[in-house]
Amino acid sequence: MEPELALGEENPANDLRARVREVLDRRKLTDSVSAEQAAASWEQDRFVARARALFYARMMFLTLGLLILAVPAWSGYFDLTGPLSFVGYFTMLLYSVANLLVIDHPRAGRWVTYLTLCFDLVITVVLIAKPQVGGGLQSPLLATQLLFTTLFAILFPKPLAILPPLLALPITTRLDLLLNRSVTAVELLTLLWYLALNFIIVYVLVYLNEREATAHREVVSLQGDLKELAVVEERNRLAREIHDGLGASLSSMIIQAEYILNLAGDEGMRSEIRELKATAEESIEELRRNLRMMREDFELDQGLGDYVTTFTERTGLDIRFERTGASRKLPPDAQLALFRILQECLSNAVKHAEARKVLVRLDFGEARVDLIVRDDGKGFDPSRTPRGHYGLLNMRERAMKLGGSLIVDSAPGAGAQVAFSLPCTLD
Repeated sequence: MEPELALGEENPANDLRARVREVLDRRKLTDSVSAEQAAASWEQDRFVARARALFYARMMFLTLGLLILAVPAWSGYFDLTGPLSFVGYFTMLLYSVANLLVIDHPRAGRWVTYLTLCFDLVITVVLIAKPQVGGGLQSPLLATQLLFTTLFAILFPKPLAILPPLLALPITTRLDLLLNRSVTAVELLTLLWYLALNFIIVYVLVYLNEREATAHREVVSLQGDLKELAVVEERNRLAREIHDGLGASLSSMIIQAEYILNLAGDEGMRSEIRELKATAEESIEELRRNLRMMREDFELDQGLGDYVTTFTERTGLDIRFERTGASRKLPPDAQLALFRILQECLSNAVKHAEARKVLVRLDFGEARVDLIVRDDGKGFDPSRTPRGHYGLLNMRERAMKLGGSLIVDSAPGAGAQVAFSLPCTLD
């Protein structure tokens, strides 16, 4: 009994297609995850570079702080004369070094950097509030707050992450009130001026950060385009070399075969020469087909139809070719897989199945393209492939590589049907 051409609901093809769609979804998810991982890696490298710059800036400030502690007049001016000042200094030194040690960790590095930067800010606010150095909004250290806003915006360009340095100004004002220091009109103007500078710094740095990220994405996209362009150029170069070299040699072989055929008188010899010529013509046709695929100038339905016609003329096998659905452009790998599977099926129908009739159907659906080849040969058991025969294995590997499905339906004495299905949206 011949296998049915249409695949019914109970056919395992439906389950296989569902699994294939699941594989494709996983592939898209994997590609998306890979792109996200690349972006995250770039952001992590950028953060580490900026955090290292922060460490070196801290070392310069700590060096200056050590000089202040060492000179009595300076330490007296900032009221840093007690042992508590030395404890605070070495605490800052220790957590700065600890921050450097964990800076490369994707999560811990960010959290430790953020917390230590907040500690630096707290210490700075305490120094600003000291009455010995003017106190509050009159302190010459108030300008340091702008530096912290810049550092927070560079390292953590998110609205909530930049909040601590912005709160330093109202906290300083509140400390003035708690210490019974009245806020004058000049100090109020100073507060508004610093607030305006803070918002300008935040806006500029966040804007530049977004521009940098956008430029990075464009560069990555451009690199991908350049790689594709290089591949296309190399394929075109190889196509030219193959056409001018191997193509010319095959053409010369055909001409020589025709010349010898005219000279030969023995019919057996003439038959061998005709077979040689036919093989050379088939080889040069295969060469042209591959060159068209390399140059992406291959029309799948026309190519399959031409091959069926040529195969029929060469073997005398009765082959009927049908095409349904609206034709669409497929990637070269997909077109090559469909063509090779058709070649393998027709070759098996002649060599092994001893078929008399073969039906080839190419169906373009909305989301998939299906190639179905059915013959009325002697059939076989697909689970018992003879040793050394790799045709079915090669077809299954092609289907797996492209995320497609291959269904072989056959039994001894019942002919054979091969159904190959690929998604139309291959990247």
